Amino acid sequence: MALPVEEWRRCAARRWAALEPALRQRLAEARLPDMVRLGCGLLRPEAEALRGLCRRARTGKEPEAARFYRQEGNRLFGRRCYGAAARLYSQAASHEQPGSPEVSVCFANRSAALFHLGLFEVCLEDIARAESHGYPDRLLPKVLLRKAECLLRLGRLQDAAGALRVVENKIATDGIMNSPAHQTLLKKLSQLKIKIHEEESCPQPAREACSDIQRKSEIWEENKSISGASSSLSLNFDRERGRHLVASQDIVPGQSLLKEEAFVSVLCPGKSLLLPDSSETAWDTRVTNADLYCHRCLRQVVASVPCRGCSYAKYCSQNCADVAWEQYHRTECSLGALLLTLGVFGHVALRTVLLAGFAEVSRLVEWSHERDKDLGDPEARCKHLSETPDRRAGTRGIPGCNDDGRYQSSYQAVFNLLPHAEKHSPEHKFLCMLSVVAICQQLQEAGLEAAVLNRESPEEWCKPKTCEKASGELSPELKTVAEAMLRHVLQLQCNAQAITVMQESGSGDGAVVNKKPVRLATAFFPVLSLLNHSCCPNISVSFSGTAATIRASQPIPSGQEIFHCYGPDRCRMRVAERQQLLSQYFFECRCQACLDELESDVKSVVSMRNSFCCPSCRAPMQVGEDMLCCSNKACAISVSRESLSRRLWDLQQQIKKALELLKDEKADQAIKMLLKCQMDARNFLCPEHLLMGEMEDHLAQVYATLGKWQEAARHLERSIEIVELHHGPSSVEIGHELFKLAQILFNGFAVSKALSTIQRAEEILSVHCGPQSAQIQELQEMKTCLSDLPRSILQRI
Repeated sequence: MALPVEEWRRCAARRWAALEPALRQRLAEARLPDMVRLGCGLLRPEAEALRGLCRRARTGKEPEAARFYRQEGNRLFGRRCYGAAARLYSQAASHEQPGSPEVSVCFANRSAALFHLGLFEVCLEDIARAESHGYPDRLLPKVLLRKAECLLRLGRLQDAAGALRVVENKIATDGIMNSPAHQTLLKKLSQLKIKIHEEESCPQPAREACSDIQRKSEIWEENKSISGASSSLSLNFDRERGRHLVASQDIVPGQSLLKEEAFVSVLCPGKSLLLPDSSETAWDTRVTNADLYCHRCLRQVVASVPCRGCSYAKYCSQNCADVAWEQYHRTECSLGALLLTLGVFGHVALRTVLLAGFAEVSRLVEWSHERDKDLGDPEARCKHLSETPDRRAGTRGIPGCNDDGRYQSSYQAVFNLLPHAEKHSPEHKFLCMLSVVAICQQLQEAGLEAAVLNRESPEEWCKPKTCEKASGELSPELKTVAEAMLRHVLQLQCNAQAITVMQESGSGDGAVVNKKPVRLATAFFPVLSLLNHSCCPNISVSFSGTAATIRASQPIPSGQEIFHCYGPDRCRMRVAERQQLLSQYFFECRCQACLDELESDVKSVVSMRNSFCCPSCRAPMQVGEDMLCCSNKACAISVSRESLSRRLWDLQQQIKKALELLKDEKADQAIKMLLKCQMDARNFLCPEHLLMGEMEDHLAQVYATLGKWQEAARHLERSIEIVELHHGPSSVEIGHELFKLAQILFNGFAVSKALSTIQRAEEILSVHCGPQSAQIQELQEMKTCLSDLPRSILQRI
């Protein structure tokens, strides 16, 4: 949720409408510092409504919630749902106070679930956490036995033997007990000692390391003027295109062009964390990205480390938790409910200024005031640059570059991204201003101003604060912070970069992994933001944690501009839809794909292939406003667009029901429903319609669940034909489909076809995702496994 919750947007809209016309005019024409100054007194009437909304976002530590999640975890553990149990124990731990016996129990319980999942290293980490947080002494032997068994499974025999000696000493110290639980412990202890002795007597052959698989190294030469960029790029500027990157030499597909770490990123919470406006307590057991990924480095986690102060922020390690706390979270922690209510853009803006530090923020805000005085218009400085013909200055005069002419992924580069303040609607700027002022007033009221301004020693961070200011007026320093934050919120509409991950969408038994791109976080990448948009881009973007890598997706000759797609792609949307979506970026797209569709008779790929066919003769229907006519003159049937659209919607609902049946492990019923959907679709959709391909993909998924690999491969091959028509034979979409087909052929022992499919998938995915991507590594493992099969087995296949 990039913008604030809908209730707060409505509240701000009512407040805007109630303002005196003269004040509305002043706000509409005001510069950013004047908007902040005028806005400080305008929040007060709405403050109580905002506090009410914040009470619905539960981010504090609540013992009742901890008990609920722990009990739910125990229930699922008893049903052997170990993955779900581990997540619930993580939720329970996030609500317990650090250092308490209760949180140690959560870690110990989670370690048991992790053990059953075979995650022995992570299990050991949780056992160590349980011990460090004061796990009850009487329960310790059981946990220590689990530790010994983990070490045994990992082949660390000496450590396992040492852990068993600790257990023996512990039992001896506690005295002899004759309870059934004690006898079970002694029996387990004896069994583990025997296993260790057997392992020591008959050592297993060393396992071959996964690193034996050949990994291609990427050739890289750093650009001297653009941090993180390849030497094959140059930074240019002109009036029409602004700052942009151009190929300074011929570039081949798959070549790395840019590797950039996000200046700032904020995890998107996923589903709304706001509870219904009700007096009833309802603890949510849904799993969101906020539970699955580290809130600092975005690494996927199965055993999170909770924040010391809130229940929302979770991390992959204690190190990530400590670094986040020192850099920004000590300030954000108590504002969690407010930040969730006001949306990710407001959160990114706050974290940006916290990471930059007040000194740098203040310097650049003052600099912008001086520039505004000189030029009158904040945007004019870029236009002014295009009138400077002296190319000998190189990149030194381009906004965001330092005095040496180097463009770095720095706060200065972030600050110089265009906010387009005069192009946003007055109502939108008012909403952003109220939200930013609300955050800064909360910082002031919570006594966090000194921390924001970097005037507080680490020893003072955790002490309770009080604020002397009772009015809504901000201090001069916080007004500077608010102005910078408002600038960043406005910048984000055009410069926010979604960090995406390939997330599993499930396939039943896990034999075939179906993955789709999911938005994980919102970030500022100042160098990546230099790329202009095209609906037919020549690069691909992939992410690893908070780092982005840009690769050429096609040959790029020297002198050609490097283009990124901001979302609307010619293969997914008609030109009218693309232009409408791109309006948020305040430009009219004039890329080649749009020009071809707007200025000629060329129909878009989407128009040609995502069309309806005649219900009678199945010829294509000719495009019309309200009525569609059959293109076959001998037929000439007319059908209303509304009726065909309604049939399409009904079909999509039936497909959803079929997928629900698959989730409920009713595969046979799902197949019947999907086959019926196919028959219905053939009566009014053209054969190349993308939904026809999606149904083939779903059928492949169901058959793979049943282990019917030949049927699964047949349907997926049909899906690939349609995807290729829409996206092209070298697209990343085809790469992902071929990856799934390779899995199906691998599981079905179709060796020859599997190897050829693996090779094609590798070639495509290495261009878009790089040779180190997880999918490439898995493809290489499958290829190695198939190549190592004994010839006698291959002859029988």
